[in-house]
Amino acid sequence: MKLKQVIQRLSIPEASIESLEERRYWLQCERAYTYQPIYRVDGSLMAIEVLTIVTHPDNPSQRIAPDRYFAEVAVRQRLDVMLEQINLLAQQNAFFVQNNVLASVNVDGPTLLAMRQNPQMMALVETLPWLRFELVEHIRLPEDSSFASICEIGPLWLDDFGTGMANFSALSEVRYDYIKVARELFIMLRKTPEGRNLFTLLLQLMNRYCQGVIVEGVETLEEWHDVQASPAFAAQGYFLSRPAPLANLESVILAL
Repeated sequence: MKLKQVIQRLSIPEASIESLEERRYWLQCERAYTYQPIYRVDGSLMAIEVLTIVTHPDNPSQRIAPDRYFAEVAVRQRLDVMLEQINLLAQQNAFFVQNNVLASVNVDGPTLLAMRQNPQMMALVETLPWLRFELVEHIRLPEDSSFASICEIGPLWLDDFGTGMANFSALSEVRYDYIKVARELFIMLRKTPEGRNLFTLLLQLMNRYCQGVIVEGVETLEEWHDVQASPAFAAQGYFLSRPAPLANLESVILAL
């Protein structure tokens, strides 16, 4: 007997049935992981970012946007995903240590705060000095929290600067190790000479707030040359490398 039929026999309202079925759908989703390299402007490998592929058994060939998936599941499930990713990276510990390469894992604000309450995760993180947490949104700290307490989790990166909450107000509240500039902002500013000058000035200013700026979404040789000629520290994008299975990490190109 299907779940809906069982619930109907129990006289549960239709709206509640739909809500339960939707929750069941998201819990049934399956995950796989790839990585994308991040290269310094001199062409050397700086880090890799873990990317999540989400599908559902009913339609395994169709990918679900990861941000949609994470928005639909509870923080408890997001913590499970984080632990899954960190455990997979821990298996590659020798690679990161021997090559002096970092690994970034995306995390939203509520999940980041919840990690502090998970002794198992914190104990594992402490054994991985090359691990970095990349905030997919700027986190507004609760009144009883501080940047020092958040940094107990590890050095933080800020993703997608120039979109949503990732703007200059974010830089005044938290000091991030590295800040990623969204492709949308990069492309918009490089359209005109004035925009290119503004891009240079913007990165110079951002460098005061972090160790370096990473430009996202580099897709052509011309864009890569523009990044190399800018105050950026590193870049990421399809021109440099497309995502590859995390299990194949040892085959990554260490220098372009």
